[in-house]
Amino acid sequence: MKVSVLTRAGALGAVLALAGCASGPGSIYVPIGGGEQTRAPEPPRTSTSEPEEEPVWRKSEQPEEEPTVVEERRDTAPSYQDSGESLSPAAKSLVNEADNLLAQGNTPGAISRLERAQRIAPRSAEVYFKLSEAYVAAGNLGSAEQFTLKGLSLAGDNTRLQRAGWLLLADIRRARGNVAGADQAEARAAAL
Repeated sequence: MKVSVLTRAGALGAVLALAGCASGPGSIYVPIGGGEQTRAPEPPRTSTSEPEEEPVWRKSEQPEEEPTVVEERRDTAPSYQDSGESLSPAAKSLVNEADNLLAQGNTPGAISRLERAQRIAPRSAEVYFKLSEAYVAAGNLGSAEQFTLKGLSLAGDNTRLQRAGWLLLADIRRARGNVAGADQAEARAAAL
């Protein structure tokens, strides 16, 4: 008896749950306007009696324009500056301080000053060559060679800076045991 009462109660609960979910005249949802069907409002119309204004164009609807031709100078096309960046007074001061510190044997202080000068003048070949000399004094020949190569890439057509850079690179390579590389660097310096 208890099983049949529980079965009937369960069936009744299921029927009531389904009846509550069904939509029909007793539905909770009531559309706006009291149940009458509505249409979407029509967009506003412009009258032709008003003076016509300039139409607003979307970017995708813009009329095609002739592209403007920019004339390029093809006679000078290097990506680097022709003569390298000149040093600002602040960078010159830091380089001079670094020279004095190197003369006193304070290599870490000199490197610190030269790194500051490099942040001030990042495209100055002279700063990179000075950094290279400081790293040679510190015994870090790998970094010295890299800074020399960076300085050479920034020297542009300044033959004085290029010659100094190639000779510095030759000394560094010879100190590292790269005699062939040192000879090549000296040949590049002699060719200038």
